[in-house]
Amino acid sequence: MPVNQNSKNQKKNQLNKLNQAAKYSGLAFEMFFIILAGVFGGIKLDEMLNTSPLFTVLLSLLGVMAGIYMALKDFLKKK
Repeated sequence: MPVNQNSKNQKKNQLNKLNQAAKYSGLAFEMFFIILAGVFGGIKLDEMLNTSPLFTVLLSLLGVMAGIYMALKDFLKKK
């Protein structure tokens, strides 16, 4: 294999790795903000309705489930 072709393959491989890293770091931020929104919404609802940890727990669990769903949807999406 010529040196020039080998160099192109290495660059393509590095670019592919960077694309995967960007995809998964974006996925982590997406999960984080979904869970954060659930926790924040639960805290605000608990403050408004005087129900100590009820909505915080429920919405944070719902946020975790939604985050996992979004992650699995991205992982299982066909290329």
